[in-house]
Amino acid sequence: MLKRLITISRPVLWINTIGTTLMAVWLTGELWRWDSIWLLLWVTLPFNLLIYGINDIFDQETDNINIRKGGFGGAKIDPKEVPWIAWGVVLLNAPFLIFFALNYSVEANIWIWAYSLCFLFYSAPPARFKGRPFLDSISNADYAFPLAIVPLALGEEPLWLAVFALMAWSLAKHTYDAIQDIPQDSDTGIQTTAVHLGVKKTLIWSGFWWIVSTVLFALVNIPVAIVNLLIAGYLVLTVWRQPTPKRAHDVYK
Repeated sequence: MLKRLITISRPVLWINTIGTTLMAVWLTGELWRWDSIWLLLWVTLPFNLLIYGINDIFDQETDNINIRKGGFGGAKIDPKEVPWIAWGVVLLNAPFLIFFALNYSVEANIWIWAYSLCFLFYSAPPARFKGRPFLDSISNADYAFPLAIVPLALGEEPLWLAVFALMAWSLAKHTYDAIQDIPQDSDTGIQTTAVHLGVKKTLIWSGFWWIVSTVLFALVNIPVAIVNLLIAGYLVLTVWRQPTPKRAHDVYK
């Protein structure tokens, strides 16, 4: 069962949570702090099972016709697995949330709960941000929340420009990635931002937020801003020349 839960949590994507958490530690001025270990453990299997386990529970219809699912892109689950996936999410996350409530500041816990609830209700009803144009995009800014959570938990002040820069970047990247899923989402009636706008307008939307992130990154670190702009420009222009979901998918090959 544990092996199956690990598969559902998509270990190949843990870098998205572990990476931002480690980055947040570095932004406090140190390469490593032992008092960050509980947050780092939380954003491995427990939190990623919350993200992707809940997503798989409520996306079974689209996952069955999505060629990216069934491998590194995510598991295809059996309806019989739903109860113990849900219990796995609760049992793995609850101890950490209780520990955080008892040991971290109110401000840190507000960000922790915002981080958790945004991902929960990205997939789960009644909010289900995933099926609401623009809300699905904006809610994915929460990938940047560890940049606020970690310093607040450790008694430090977050580097807010970096937090907002990564929020804008995450918003843009999520919407860009959703272009490749337009056919499957459209066929099953999921109105993502990408489905609502179409390929070219989605590229404009993502491009705008990548520009915002570049400006904010530039106020923190010029080389990071330059790299961000070059990569974003490549991603947008590559698909702009051939604006199809298939081309957006092929970019990652």
